[in-house]
Amino acid sequence: MANNNYNLWHEFKKGLWQELPPFRLILGMCPTLAVTNSVINGVAMGLATSFVLLSANISVSLIRKIVPSQVRIATYVVVIALYVTVADLFLAAMFPPISKALGPYVPLIVVNCIILGRAEGFAQKNPLTPSIMDALGIGLGFTLSLALMGGIREIFGFGSILDIKLLGEWFEPWIVMILPAGAFFVFGFLVALTNYLSKRKAAAPSGH
Repeated sequence: MANNNYNLWHEFKKGLWQELPPFRLILGMCPTLAVTNSVINGVAMGLATSFVLLSANISVSLIRKIVPSQVRIATYVVVIALYVTVADLFLAAMFPPISKALGPYVPLIVVNCIILGRAEGFAQKNPLTPSIMDALGIGLGFTLSLALMGGIREIFGFGSILDIKLLGEWFEPWIVMILPAGAFFVFGFLVALTNYLSKRKAAAPSGH
């Protein structure tokens, strides 16, 4: 039992650092760069992606033994498209301003490499519970990554976060931060920081 618990915890926590989608695996770049000009947009996209990821992993894990290998990928794409449609319609009905702000990037979750990658690379080979933990970890890591990028860009681009003024009147907003160039700048910085911390952790002595 203890070993199973450890494995499930490992499947969850790997998405928070070891296999962090945007900064370690460099996946999900389209929404990462396109919608992270604010925290709320980043969180909304992250949650929508996490819903699709979790639902797809559950479905793929449950049907993996009955889907013929010849149509496996096509079947998984249809399953993913179903959940993307649900997420898109839910946002449009319940949160119209957020849906409008995210634009076409919610429907584009269908072609997000994270979703199909986890379905084909993990859920298709593993039972239900590990597949759920994998999706929860990857989804949370992706959502936190988008929220972090959105927070940095919003603070420097508007001087505030979630409409709460953080910087005084002396601050001149960096307009570049809410433009595409700002997304690339922040993303590059976070990737470099992640790589630096990873190498530092790997070089640290394992013992005390």
